[in-house]
Amino acid sequence: MADRNGVILQMLKFGKAVVKSRFVILIVAVLLLIPAGIGYIHTKVNYDILSYLPKEIDTMKGQDMLLEKFRTGAYSFVVVDGMDNKDLKKTADTISDIPHVKKVIWYGSVMDMNIPKEAMPEKAYKFIHNSDKNADLMVILFDQGMAEDGTMKALDTMNTKLSKQCFVSGMASVINDTRNLSKKEVPIYVLIAVVLCLIVLMVTLDSAFVPFLFLISIGMAVVYNLGTNMIQGQISYVTQALAAVLQLGVTMDYSIFLWHSYEEQQRVFGQDNKDAMAHAISKTFLSIAGSSTTTIAGFIAICFMSFRIGLDLGVVMAKGVLFGLISCVTILPSLILVFDPIVRKTNHKVIMPDLGRTANWIVKHCYVFFVIFLILAVPAFYGQAHTKVYYDLAGKLPDSMKSKQANEKMNEDFKMGATSIIIADSSLSAEKSDKMISEIEDLKGIKLAMSVDSLTGPMIPSDVIPDDIRDELKSGDKQLMIVTSDYATATSKVNRQCTQIEKIIKKYDKSAMLIGEAPCTKDLVNITNSDFNRVNAVSIIIVFFIILISFRSISIPIILVAVIEFAIYINMGIPYYTHTTLPFIASIVIGTIQLGSTVDYAILMTNRYKTNRFNGVEKKEAITDALRGSISSIIASALTFFGATFGVAVYSDIDMISSLCNLMARGAIISMLVVIFLLPSMFMIFDKVIIHTSAGFINKNAVNTKTIKA
Repeated sequence: MADRNGVILQMLKFGKAVVKSRFVILIVAVLLLIPAGIGYIHTKVNYDILSYLPKEIDTMKGQDMLLEKFRTGAYSFVVVDGMDNKDLKKTADTISDIPHVKKVIWYGSVMDMNIPKEAMPEKAYKFIHNSDKNADLMVILFDQGMAEDGTMKALDTMNTKLSKQCFVSGMASVINDTRNLSKKEVPIYVLIAVVLCLIVLMVTLDSAFVPFLFLISIGMAVVYNLGTNMIQGQISYVTQALAAVLQLGVTMDYSIFLWHSYEEQQRVFGQDNKDAMAHAISKTFLSIAGSSTTTIAGFIAICFMSFRIGLDLGVVMAKGVLFGLISCVTILPSLILVFDPIVRKTNHKVIMPDLGRTANWIVKHCYVFFVIFLILAVPAFYGQAHTKVYYDLAGKLPDSMKSKQANEKMNEDFKMGATSIIIADSSLSAEKSDKMISEIEDLKGIKLAMSVDSLTGPMIPSDVIPDDIRDELKSGDKQLMIVTSDYATATSKVNRQCTQIEKIIKKYDKSAMLIGEAPCTKDLVNITNSDFNRVNAVSIIIVFFIILISFRSISIPIILVAVIEFAIYINMGIPYYTHTTLPFIASIVIGTIQLGSTVDYAILMTNRYKTNRFNGVEKKEAITDALRGSISSIIASALTFFGATFGVAVYSDIDMISSLCNLMARGAIISMLVVIFLLPSMFMIFDKVIIHTSAGFINKNAVNTKTIKA
């Protein structure tokens, strides 16, 4: 107890220091926006999701080797519709002149145009030309990586310069469209989140001006967070899109807690708003420090993903919560005190109704809600276990995107699903190479397997192929082979096919690698399946022990985690019953985000319940008061989280972003409802267990009472 009193005194000193230094704090806060803004501008954004696969796997090693050995970091396909050879050459020349285009491979670059296309080997001919559709295919090689600025600029130029007869397809084109769409949408995400949060705060708070101070304070914290991302070198576009709105949603309740505490202290200190704020800071700091710990823990758990985008998102958001905490106890109090005259003038009655009677009714019917929980638990668990996820990053883009139209055109004209590249040893004999290619071609669903020797036939000598084309396919001790499939990327059929191809090429060349979108996606499936179990287990364990230490209880962490996990199961089960397919990353991260972000609702109520029982309040009244005293804050916090994410979910055309935000928005509401309706039931049923397995619930000196004095 003495230690706790010492901590409280230290916090009070800190609160008084903040109040005294409020003008200095605001000046420093504003000045820090300058380096933070510079840092944000210079933080690179990575739009290639597949680049976050572990560096040690063959697909990633092969990608690096492609750039190192062949000076090619990316490739695209251009489908040319209804052009004669003369116009085809002009198109090829136009593309070749674009900076960062390393090579254009088409019929005219492989063969003398005086040689008829029909003289080529059949499989090579069908690869580059469809006589029925009068369509030709060009392979574009870039000298930079898939998502590098040079490649993206080259693709933008191609889309601008090429005629309507040309369709630029491939993963690089998909990434470029995602990049352009994300750049356009991200600022609007923030605007939507701010507007909706303002509306929620206007309804739930008793001041028309304070919500603006909340947003200024959190906005500064967001800028600090985004600015310090420069230290990481780069962040993913998913992180960039979510960071601001997610930080706004998960840290807004800290501001709400401070404001409510400040109002309580004003009733104690009257007109002395400085002392009131100092005490509010001291009380709020202890409360939100514990609350933020669980939120940070949820984001840290994401860092344990093998798929390194988890580390990217987890670090940024954990950092964001910390900045939000610091801002709440320094910048926000300073703003409230400096603008106190305006705050007082804009006070109004809370629009949200008093929910005291609702709390009484919920506790009265607590056993009914517990039965409902038991009934819903089975379908919720079954639904979340059977919700389908997708890995096709290209297929979920809006239909208006050029890359999607081009991919559909390529599939229509050339019936081409996934295209992969084999990197093999150049010393591989022609005999072994032919056997390997032959075995691959015999696989079900293989459309084409081709090496440099496949470009010539019995009618055409091999030396007809230009040296520069040979150099593109053979470099030093390595050579490239092309494999195309009838199966689309991210399907179970192509994943099995990739596994079969890998077995074949390893039989002939142990150093051989299969790279490309399809094998990368196959690795993504395998890695993220294991990530799901690992991340969820880590998040539950970390949050469990944080609650255990905070409450010094065995039963409380079990109850709180079970309640929020039930909410998560409902949230993740809904897509199964609505026949909705989720992006793969949603199934991994949403559980940890929802657990870390919304377990605070349960902790808030539990703290009040614990205090009441310690003071000798009878069980039912203690639980009723805990619900009555926390329900408004829980609703306000959940609605701000909902407001910060729901608008983005509705607006975004990037399905990965909209799906994640939809899940977070819905998860906040579900967690709110579950905590309000189910947690009191758990307290009523397990009260004796809680008291006997927890410290701080029994005060032998307290007088037992059935009511709480106002």
